[in-house]
Amino acid sequence: MKLKRKLIGQILFVITGLAVGYSVFPYLWELFRLDQITWLNQGITNAVIGALIFYLLSFIFLDPILAFIRKTEKQLLTINPSKVLFGSLFLLIGLVLANVIAIPLYRINFFLISTILPVVLMIVLGYLGFRIGITQTDDWKKLFKSRRGNDLENLIYDQKPDDNFHKYKILDTSVIIDGRIHDIVKTGFVEGVLLVPVFVVHELQLISDSADSLKRARGRRGLDILNEMKNDPEVNIENYDGDFDDLTEVDGKLIKLAKLIDGIVVTNDYNLNKVSEFQNVPVLNINELANSMKPAVLPGENMEVTVVKTGTERQQGVAYLADGTMVVVEDGQYYLNQTIKVVITSALQTAAGRMIFAKAQHAQHGISGSAATKSKK
Repeated sequence: MKLKRKLIGQILFVITGLAVGYSVFPYLWELFRLDQITWLNQGITNAVIGALIFYLLSFIFLDPILAFIRKTEKQLLTINPSKVLFGSLFLLIGLVLANVIAIPLYRINFFLISTILPVVLMIVLGYLGFRIGITQTDDWKKLFKSRRGNDLENLIYDQKPDDNFHKYKILDTSVIIDGRIHDIVKTGFVEGVLLVPVFVVHELQLISDSADSLKRARGRRGLDILNEMKNDPEVNIENYDGDFDDLTEVDGKLIKLAKLIDGIVVTNDYNLNKVSEFQNVPVLNINELANSMKPAVLPGENMEVTVVKTGTERQQGVAYLADGTMVVVEDGQYYLNQTIKVVITSALQTAAGRMIFAKAQHAQHGISGSAATKSKK
């Protein structure tokens, strides 16, 4: 594909060289007083010289031009279709306006004014038209939208919070491996389109090919979840084939893509969450959602837990609830691997999760912490 594009590009360079040589070079020879040379006054000769020069120039300028075209294609693929429509419409308006302005210029018998200046006008006005079309899409929609219905309907339309809706929810590697996003989307709490960039899929593939068995299992789980969501008719998921060659980190690419398409990053990564917030990129953190959905616990409530290990502080024991919440039990080390009743003393909510502090109900077991100490001795 790259070779085919390069060949087409070289052909276009040669054709351009033929046209420039045939039409421009006679003025050039006259400027440098070389028009007395007979063979230089031949149209075919000038066309061949122009084609040869432009063919040589293609080796210098063609690769950067093709790279720019590829980058432009990627950006156009991420633009909302309505923006492309309005951008193209105003591009045509700009070109028509440039040609109208250039009509008197065509009659002036001077090459720069009659040929070059109209081209410059078309480029400038066409670009301005395209920019106006894609940057003011919402305003043009409102202008062309028929304002039907009663005053209440019009009021509702005017107050529609378009700016708060983000169509694309961009999934990162951690949230795909986690898998809960599939269930959340099926409940209908996430609107819009799930977008999976190719560089995220590539990272999942690298993880699934890792020498570490744990990483390999995580990577394969992520790929399986992607295929499940792709085959689920209730999930609106799309691929994004573009990449950002100037960036190496996947997190940086996700943030840049979110800015480019006005999307939201969906993640479980605490650091990516903070970096996105700092760069004013909206984030949906599945862990924060899970923490907010955990039932509230109040000091004085009772619960039953199984102490599974000792804590970091003296005489502490650690237990876990079914949802993974850590419970730190005072004097809990004396009840290791036992199921005991505890009373909650306090709870601490952090960005990483929730931690509950509790005290064992010694009376229920007929033993106190001090008595347990003595029995140990």
